[in-house]
Amino acid sequence: MLPNMEEPLVGGKSEKTGGPGESLLVIEVKKQLYLAGPLVVGSLLQNVVQMISVMFVGHLGELDLSSASIATSFAGVTGFSLLAGMSSSLDTLCGQAFGAKQYHLLGIYKQRAILVLTPLSVVVAVIWAYTGQILLFFGQDPEIAMGAGSYIRWMIPALFVYGPLQCHVRFLQTQNIVLPVMLSSGVTALNHILVCWLLVYKLGLGNKGLSMEAFRDILSFLRLAVPSALMVCLEWWSFELLVLFSGFLPNPKLEASVLSISLNTLSLVFRIPSGLGAAISTRVSNELGAGRPEAARLATHVIMVLGLVSSVSVGLAIILVRNLWGYAYSNEKEVVEYIARMMPILAVTFLFDDLQCVLSGIVRGCGFQKIGAYVNLSAYYLVGIPAALYFAFVYHLGGMGLWFGLTCGLVVQTVLLMSITLRTNWDKEALKAKDRVFSSSLPVDLAT
Repeated sequence: MLPNMEEPLVGGKSEKTGGPGESLLVIEVKKQLYLAGPLVVGSLLQNVVQMISVMFVGHLGELDLSSASIATSFAGVTGFSLLAGMSSSLDTLCGQAFGAKQYHLLGIYKQRAILVLTPLSVVVAVIWAYTGQILLFFGQDPEIAMGAGSYIRWMIPALFVYGPLQCHVRFLQTQNIVLPVMLSSGVTALNHILVCWLLVYKLGLGNKGLSMEAFRDILSFLRLAVPSALMVCLEWWSFELLVLFSGFLPNPKLEASVLSISLNTLSLVFRIPSGLGAAISTRVSNELGAGRPEAARLATHVIMVLGLVSSVSVGLAIILVRNLWGYAYSNEKEVVEYIARMMPILAVTFLFDDLQCVLSGIVRGCGFQKIGAYVNLSAYYLVGIPAALYFAFVYHLGGMGLWFGLTCGLVVQTVLLMSITLRTNWDKEALKAKDRVFSSSLPVDLAT
């Protein structure tokens, strides 16, 4: 039999109401902070796992750091971004289903996503096994290419748990269940420090329940999952390409190391807008699924203010620590000094990255992933990447030029997403969310 239609599959609160006399604005702020707080912390802790690995490897030497950097970027481009992108379709599907109280669809959507991502992980694992040869074919430094190939092969087991993990996180997140995500991430991060210390230094290894309904309507899932993947991948790939392009610059070991540290730094602070983006995606999808367009509109106004506050605050913090941050990753003086020069540019980048992240969350909540994919394609591949290559190789600004060019793409992306958000017809989107959810509901004769 189907689960009780009046209760979620997993315990949680679909509504978090305020006290007597509180305005709708104050209640909305509380709802978003209730969601965003644990999601930010959980996302930070998940990112810390990768950051800790790079920090440990960085102190082994410049070659080890650059090899690990290239490997991490290649893994992001070819695997993690794809899995994260496809699973982000659940932000729309599960979020709107939960808002519409069609709780039986939540587990079906999640299982359907896992069924698609698992065979995809097998294909990616084969590609990772030949990373060294692929990098050599594209002209990367031989030492870095071979080091990266060795490093990424040890990451293959993580690939097969990353996809299901992303599906589980979104399954919980869209039901406003966020504390388990934070707590499990904390346990993982704490254990990872001990594991890295043991394997890298002490052992001297260096850098080495299923519903049948899940099988139904997979093509319909792919129609949203593919644009979702493109939306995420087109953005993620552009940043990772910076590190890969740095291998073609003069002094590739230094450039790849600095670009990787910059990317890790931005990825760390990005966890804050990432949590806000996840919160607004949940709020918008829940409210549209519940047929409350005005509540969805209010949520978008609140998140844009919160995003602006966080972007300015974190940007100032980045500038304040610019002379010290490089020492966390390397003992090389030239690396530390280069990082200090990069940090003000990172602060400006984060300002726009923060804003586009919360706007992307609104896009996912509405189910606008196809439009988002076109926006990211235009912003990064018609503006950002060409500008990065021009500044780096024509004006000879090196890694700093690569980063500055991509910041231009971020500005374009933010402007385009803002225009889409301001032009959204919330009443129309609420009707579309209702149609999406109830067209996926099970027929009565299948409820046994």
